[in-house]
Amino acid sequence: MMGPAHSLSGAAAWLGVGAAAVAAGHPMPWPVLAVGALICAGAALAPDLDHKSATISRAFGPISRGLCEIIDKLSAAVYKATRKKGDPRRTGGHRTLTHTWLWALLIGTGTSLLAVTAGRWAVLGILFVHMVLAVEGLLWRAARVSSDVLVWLLGATSAWVLADVLNKPGNGSDWLFTAPGQEYLWLGLPIVLGSLVHCVGDALTVSGCPILWPIPVGRKRWYPIGPPKSLRFRAGSWVELKVLMPVFMILGGLGGLGALGII
Repeated sequence: MMGPAHSLSGAAAWLGVGAAAVAAGHPMPWPVLAVGALICAGAALAPDLDHKSATISRAFGPISRGLCEIIDKLSAAVYKATRKKGDPRRTGGHRTLTHTWLWALLIGTGTSLLAVTAGRWAVLGILFVHMVLAVEGLLWRAARVSSDVLVWLLGATSAWVLADVLNKPGNGSDWLFTAPGQEYLWLGLPIVLGSLVHCVGDALTVSGCPILWPIPVGRKRWYPIGPPKSLRFRAGSWVELKVLMPVFMILGGLGGLGALGII
């Protein structure tokens, strides 16, 4: 799928988790619901770090473009080193390493550890990156015609304000993990979820997605998981724009209402 659909699906997924958390007896304070949805929307763009033309490659100027080139080469090298006989030969790294459950878990775990061990500035950095990505994904029309600096300023301002809101007693810095020193440990959860939702979205498209790597399936270690080919669609097609994106909006709205206890 394309960036806007990925971001929208990520936000909807976290709002759905919020509704599930209410049912499980661990309701999210509204700041956790809002911040988590924005982080998840941004994180749902991150697996495309292996693609030099993706939305995320433009988000931070030459820094993100350079990082995308590095991740692309790393992903291609990992693919080449771990492919089985049934996996086709390829040169680029798109839809390989960063489109797996293992990558999602590692990135989410690393984010949580960084937030817990490095303090406020790490939290601000995590929020800043994902607020910028959320703007690029959810408000992509405005972001495309706006100055990058304005988007970065919006991301920085949002990160600062949201960090202050979360840090107030009862607003969720210690949601789900309440032991001393575990504040913001939950920040990795929307990042894992966003990455996995991205992978599921790509699995619905023509090429599928090797979500299960490194678990082999038959003669392939990079098996492209997906529905029957007759049910798949091309990224950016009318199915994505006219069907899935409205569905994501409806599901996200229902999830948000459920998470807030309105329905």
